[in-house]
Amino acid sequence: MRLERLLANMGCGTRKEVKLLIKSGKVAVNGKILRDPGAQVIPGQDQIVCNGQAVEYRKYIYLMMNKPAGVISATEDAKDRTVLDLLDPQYRHKGIFPVGRLDKDTEGLLLLTNDGPLGHRLLSPKKKVFKTYYARVQGQVTAADREAFRNGIVLDDGYRTLPGDLNILSEGPISEVEVMICEGKYHQVKRMFLALGKQVLYLKRVAMGDLVLDPRLRPGEYRELESEEIQRLTAVTE
Repeated sequence: MRLERLLANMGCGTRKEVKLLIKSGKVAVNGKILRDPGAQVIPGQDQIVCNGQAVEYRKYIYLMMNKPAGVISATEDAKDRTVLDLLDPQYRHKGIFPVGRLDKDTEGLLLLTNDGPLGHRLLSPKKKVFKTYYARVQGQVTAADREAFRNGIVLDDGYRTLPGDLNILSEGPISEVEVMICEGKYHQVKRMFLALGKQVLYLKRVAMGDLVLDPRLRPGEYRELESEEIQRLTAVTE
């Protein structure tokens, strides 16, 4: 791999910034200063130091974020803050993207990674990776609503959703529920309840497959996944 590419992928800066670091003698490979950005290195084998700090090569990065309301699930936006804006600089130049999207006002579990194949599998309806949400809904949610979720609900555009699960936690003028779906249509949970004549007041994703949101993460906080969590996430798509 080209030296400049490896350093950029590992969050040492943009391609332009990395080139300047290399040309100014701030990068050493196996104890020898290299000034050629195009020099070929072997990831994971060559010992690389940038600005006095050892660079650990990792092909893929996996982050769990507790997405706050008011932030959009995108890599860039001209108007709104994105989830990437919440990351430390060391992660912003690694090709990381959010796996799927949560609505701007929806909170909760969001996986961010640069592992494109895994992200695709997690979002594919064929893999049936269920996403679990906690919701507060205006109106009394009933057993009939639960049955409707099991059968799939026709949305406002005529699309019938795949079967989902609805667990009623509490009933009343404002009901609390847990929803499990394996799709990610635009505003899907909200539109499913809207088709049943009810409005979602609050929505939070709490799990994706076997990956459960870490309760220690406050809105806007994130952490890298542990190896066991990565293995479970990978296994659920196989």
